[in-house]
Amino acid sequence: MQTELSKKLGIEHPVFGFTPFPAVAAAISRAGGFGVLGAVRYTAPDELKRDLDWLDAHVGDHPYGLDVVMPAKKVDGVTEADVEAMIPQEHRRFVQETLAEHGVPELDDGEASGWRITGWMEQVARGQLDVALDYPIKLLANALGSPPADVVARAHDHDVLVAALAGSARHARKHADAGIDIVVAQGYEAGGHTGEIASMVLTPEVVDAVDPLPVLAAGGIGSGRQVAAALALGAQGVWLGSVWLTTTEADLHSPALTRKLLAAGSGDTVRSRALTGKPARQLRTRWTDAWDDPAGPGTLPMPLQGLLVAEAVSRIQKHEVEPLLGTPVGQIVGRMNAERSVQEVFDELTRGFEQAIDRINRIAGR
Repeated sequence: MQTELSKKLGIEHPVFGFTPFPAVAAAISRAGGFGVLGAVRYTAPDELKRDLDWLDAHVGDHPYGLDVVMPAKKVDGVTEADVEAMIPQEHRRFVQETLAEHGVPELDDGEASGWRITGWMEQVARGQLDVALDYPIKLLANALGSPPADVVARAHDHDVLVAALAGSARHARKHADAGIDIVVAQGYEAGGHTGEIASMVLTPEVVDAVDPLPVLAAGGIGSGRQVAAALALGAQGVWLGSVWLTTTEADLHSPALTRKLLAAGSGDTVRSRALTGKPARQLRTRWTDAWDDPAGPGTLPMPLQGLLVAEAVSRIQKHEVEPLLGTPVGQIVGRMNAERSVQEVFDELTRGFEQAIDRINRIAGR
């Protein structure tokens, strides 16, 4: 399972694994793929440095990367307090009423929200980059598209490739014009922030739009057959995120959430603004239903929604309130029906890929 991109990066399989867990990222790289650590949850440089130290010590000689959430346009002087002040009281009341309706306990006195994500703020993301470039990362990915031009230039000065996610061919062409090295074509089926176009349609459109830049296919991929399909559509690799959530190396801190993921079918997700303010595919829960109900106040734009619900999400997760308990995940969750190690996932991917190629060769009479 080799492509020009996998050869360039010195990896055995063109499987790029996005994950918030250092242990999963290290295991992906050790298994012959390319682990990419998500940085958005790190609020302080020391936290990211601690986990990059661990990752660097456990990945061996294998390459790895970092995923940030950085807006393309630079915004100076906006603080977290400034953003907090924009949240209407009506929305704060709605959060408290929804939590009270389901009997969600408070956090302990002095306990901070563990889900308070501020990595979308430019100054935080740039601080993460300052830390990351002291490590031998080989890829910087940006979940919000092309990062600012000076960030692209800085990464290139450190011989780090830059990748950006795209939900349309138009977005992909903008990334190419911005000097991006790799475009991740993220389809409608994917977990987290997605566009409106399904992977089967999106991948070849993006491949044609940015040729000769390499494209990674994302969304609806969790088996070797699906990897083979992505490469047949012109992608030089695949970008997988959801499938790692139920691996034994993942650290969800919630047996109840793991049970929900293992039991979910491919129709049990919804593309909702409830979590961040942007459409993001996640498990459908009574929490997403409440926010998507026309009778409610409606969600706020990013980043207001994320700050608004941060403490609530932490309370729901800590106390494992199952009707409200969810997580970003793609439609591939329907295949995630057993806990496996990262290596076992790779074994299935490579075995299924070989079987798919053999099947196509028989059809072609080879």
